[in-house]
Amino acid sequence: MAANRALLGSTEDPYPLIHQKAAEGAVHAGSFRSLFDSAPDVFDAQGFKQYTVFGYDNVVKVLVDQETYTNHEVLQHFVGRTFGASVTQMDPPEHTKYRKIFQKAFLPQTVGKWGAKYVDPVVNRLMDGFIHRGKAELIHEFTHLYPFQVIYTQLGLDEEQGPLIRKLADAQLLNMIGMPQGVEAGEKLGEFFEALIAIRRANPGDDLVSHLATVEADGERLPDDVLLGFLRQLMNAGGDTTYRGTSNLLTGLLNNPDQLEAVRQDRSLVSKAIDEALRWEAPILRGWRYSEKDVEIEGFRIPKGSVVIPVLASANRDPSKFEDPDRFNIFREHRYRPIPFSTGPHVCIGQHLAKLEMSRALNAILDRLTNLRLDPGHPAPQPLGNGGRVAEHIYVEFDPS
Repeated sequence: MAANRALLGSTEDPYPLIHQKAAEGAVHAGSFRSLFDSAPDVFDAQGFKQYTVFGYDNVVKVLVDQETYTNHEVLQHFVGRTFGASVTQMDPPEHTKYRKIFQKAFLPQTVGKWGAKYVDPVVNRLMDGFIHRGKAELIHEFTHLYPFQVIYTQLGLDEEQGPLIRKLADAQLLNMIGMPQGVEAGEKLGEFFEALIAIRRANPGDDLVSHLATVEADGERLPDDVLLGFLRQLMNAGGDTTYRGTSNLLTGLLNNPDQLEAVRQDRSLVSKAIDEALRWEAPILRGWRYSEKDVEIEGFRIPKGSVVIPVLASANRDPSKFEDPDRFNIFREHRYRPIPFSTGPHVCIGQHLAKLEMSRALNAILDRLTNLRLDPGHPAPQPLGNGGRVAEHIYVEFDPS
């Protein structure tokens, strides 16, 4: 978890400063990271000017307008160097073509079948390890494990391969803060997945690699380099975000026991609880785009060739869109759609799978951990970070079984 924390930061509560900056103006010169950390990032090292964008309407505008704000020119320095030919760093028409194939691979009806096949066995196996004790630390014993073990199962990895692949995946992200281990880890992970793709293309099975290697849209399949880029990014984009999302969901519910009990009694509230958790603490607090031309946002001029940073956390807690936005409230009625998985052409491909995993995990916890509550012998969980947020620990008690 050290690599993750180095990237995510240790800020206890970034939201007062986010609200302050948003109230001062829609755009601020400098990176979002520089508000909390003096260490330069990869874009500073490349000499880019950076501008951070606040507020729901402004953030959505940046994310939707793919002609003005593009990906490749800026993300090649981060995503491209570690993940390779990732669809995340592509722009149209290349992005449009390959995203269509990925969308075919992750159709809701396809993802829905993965719950019983991949998610439930992992969730129940992990819970079997502590359910008899009546106590658990849900981060290290559950939420930090289950999304990655689901991926290991989907990829058909054995017990020894999975943890090693995850360490390399975590280390890839160090490139974002200028550490050379990130590129080295990406190269090693690429070698592993190149060999795995070749094996599965020759002998396809029912695993995720075989599925992605054979899925088609308009007669097109994913080339090996694009599939390789996706697999190198999968642990971070799929595992880390679901780990943080589930941890923050449990943090919100356990710190509001009346809401936890309401969800336990009425499972139709599970989806509302997940949506609120993702709004309240989005898996990633900001994104990156590149300005293809001089542009103005609320009178602030951003020059062509700049890194533009839309702050998702500001959008999802914009007080003009969400009443009492810093409060976790599963009963709130949304007049505006939160954007925890971004929006526009690059909205997260795996969001349906992430929500499925969070739903199966929460239902299993409510079914099996009777009388679940926070352990009064430990501090209540509190998300930390300024890149992505998650608590260090969630100590709970329940009736043993």
